Amino acid sequence: MKVSIGGVSMKNPVMPASGTFAEETAQIFDLSVLGALVTKSVTKYPRMGNRGPRIAETIAGMINAVGIQSKGSQVIRETSIPFYQQFNSPLIVSISADTADEFVDLAQELSVPGVAALEINISCPNLEDDGRSYAMDPTQTYRVVDYIRKSTQLPLYAKLTPNTNAITEVAVAAEAAGADAVVVANTMLSMVIDVETRKPKVGNIMGGLSGPCTKPVILRMVYQVYKKVGIPIIGCGGICSAEDAIEYMIAGASAVQVGTYNFVNPIGMVDIIQGMKEYAVRHRISSLSDLVGSVCVDEQTRIDKAAAY
Repeated sequence: MKVSIGGVSMKNPVMPASGTFAEETAQIFDLSVLGALVTKSVTKYPRMGNRGPRIAETIAGMINAVGIQSKGSQVIRETSIPFYQQFNSPLIVSISADTADEFVDLAQELSVPGVAALEINISCPNLEDDGRSYAMDPTQTYRVVDYIRKSTQLPLYAKLTPNTNAITEVAVAAEAAGADAVVVANTMLSMVIDVETRKPKVGNIMGGLSGPCTKPVILRMVYQVYKKVGIPIIGCGGICSAEDAIEYMIAGASAVQVGTYNFVNPIGMVDIIQGMKEYAVRHRISSLSDLVGSVCVDEQTRIDKAAAY
């Protein structure tokens, strides 16, 4: 079950997605069973987030527009990081910022004992590129990842956005700039309307779509990125079962993050880990890492079909 992601050794490939996990989860199950722990995205200063409503259910998923509500980096450093040190799973701190300079400040401030890696959330709007996320553009991705890379010795996991038609180019840019892994992917920009009031169902008008409905799209992205990069991929999108997680690994992911399913089943990650163990025994797999990128595709057929599109 062991995997290594950018130099971070994990007892299994399952971890929570940022924003779907907090200290209170420790009241439900022993967090040490997880491959890694991932904090909600931290900003340098406290933020209230977006006005409500912040969440709306959709068919096979949900839309959230929380807006990166954050207690600020000082609180995380003084309370959350010490809290998580009682568990023997590595801690990955997710950081988010409006500017490259803020990313650097956060990376330096949170490169402290107890933090195994930084997940850099370059999937949210920034103030330096017309409000787009850095991860929508390969050039901007390279610039910000390179800048952060020079500011910390910790492994960097770049969290990419699915809201781009250049996901492979962005992943390649992140790798070239020094990212140790990429997370594919964040939520999909979306919208839902109440037909009775004719108003959007979330206060921010648009939000991020997550849940099972996103899995086929993001699974395709993982497969495409795997063909282009040499660093590990963490698959994230619609994972609700061991079979979903294994599907991501077969497509090219070395580990997975579980998000929306945590709201449906608070011990879902524990069930997924157990299911993956049972799968490995059933198929006589000595190491789950052997699954990575093992999808059976006729390469010439794939090339022909790609050319046809």
